[in-house]
Amino acid sequence: MRKRMTGVIGTLGSLALASTLLACGAGEPDTAAPLSNVAGSSDAKHPEWAKYTFTIGDNGGDGSQELARITGVFDNAPYKVRFARFTFGPPLVQAAASGDIDLGSVGDVPPITGAAKEYGFKVVAVNRSLTPDQAVENIIVPKGSKLRTTADLKGKTIAVPQGSSAHGLALNALKSVGLTPKDVKLAFLDPAAGATAFNTGKVDAWSIWNPQSAIAVKNGARILVKGLPPIDQTSSYYVASDTSLKDKSKRAALTDVLKRLSREFAWAVKHPDQYAQALSKEQGIPPADAKASLAAYSNRVTPVEQSDIELEQKLADAFLEAGQITKKVDVRSITDNLLPAGYDSSKLEVTS
Repeated sequence: MRKRMTGVIGTLGSLALASTLLACGAGEPDTAAPLSNVAGSSDAKHPEWAKYTFTIGDNGGDGSQELARITGVFDNAPYKVRFARFTFGPPLVQAAASGDIDLGSVGDVPPITGAAKEYGFKVVAVNRSLTPDQAVENIIVPKGSKLRTTADLKGKTIAVPQGSSAHGLALNALKSVGLTPKDVKLAFLDPAAGATAFNTGKVDAWSIWNPQSAIAVKNGARILVKGLPPIDQTSSYYVASDTSLKDKSKRAALTDVLKRLSREFAWAVKHPDQYAQALSKEQGIPPADAKASLAAYSNRVTPVEQSDIELEQKLADAFLEAGQITKKVDVRSITDNLLPAGYDSSKLEVTS
């Protein structure tokens, strides 16, 4: 999902970004023809956009950068884009607040923990699952584990990336059986450290998303709790920096960026083989593993709806009640839709 990939991300100046950035860059589209009629903006209509370079963050390799290269979705954009990849959501939200990135996609919890820290950002759109019966993340246990139910987690150690969507899954799973974080030991580990702890038996369970969850299960782990409603959301959220949103011209250009991203993913859903290849390349996993988890990545981009705000508010209140944040979050106050009401990328014409 990017316009003509015009460069590799350089030093962005933020320690938070630099320490969590996994990969970034750009490339020229190759084999696939560019998507037609993307977003409808032109250099002639917006000559001032030529001075902009937008940095787009993704949370763990959603295929967007590789899809942009394949589809050429940003080839005729009147601005430049570049991509930054993060290991998980909280540092991405912090980077959006500091202006190191302009737009990025995260799970349901990072906007809450970011708002509790009074970071300057807004939730601007939803990447809504087309397959809400497919878990994006799970709580898993090692092969041979005697844990059979959620209640069995009492007194156990659960690895979880702090402030991530997987943190929300763990919290809600515990709450569903009358437990709180005080009844377990939450080992706050980033995904790489969590994998090491899980594989070496240093934790009893791991709350983590795909592809890590799917790969662990393939290697013998077992799903204890599926990340499905009502204890988990299957959609993710786009966040943008307050600084960019407050600039009228940049705001309009960011809307164009978001629409191009939405068209790219709409194309990917209709071309699953190419999408699996994009995920494989970005995540560094075998194509078969990427294809197996593809359903969880099938999304459509829409505006934030009232139901989303209510779900996020309920989650924010649960985090406050459990002592995982120290400040009440008003989700409506951090919501600022960039897309018009009724916008749904699944209805876009995406013939290439």
